[in-house]
Amino acid sequence: MDFAGLNYLAILVAAIAAFMFGAIYYGALGKPWMKAARIKPEDARMEPSLFITSFVAELIMAWVLAGVIGHLGAGQVTFWNGVVSGAFIWLGFMATTVAVNQRYEGFGWDLTLIDAGHWLGVALIMGGVIGLFGV
Repeated sequence: MDFAGLNYLAILVAAIAAFMFGAIYYGALGKPWMKAARIKPEDARMEPSLFITSFVAELIMAWVLAGVIGHLGAGQVTFWNGVVSGAFIWLGFMATTVAVNQRYEGFGWDLTLIDAGHWLGVALIMGGVIGLFGV
């Protein structure tokens, strides 16, 4: 399952685990999230295209994160290094992007904290899974 240093099984498992985490996370925080996002429950859409887009995006994220972790070098693709790499990617790119976008969109920090918390979980889970599988 290895090609050019990337473990594609690890990438797939990481994306699936992150997707499942998102379902649980937003399942638990659905009401506060809808309030923060100014979505009325009757207007909420649960279309298949949203889930497909989410999963494809998470596959791409896992692939890129695997490439980043792989660049740590031989013997460095570990659970801990995966988690740390995921945390750095989250802080440097995910949290900052969510914060900036939501400020321009006029949303409050409550939405940012919920969404950024989700992406932190995604990054840590993906990094940990990729690290566990190694190269």
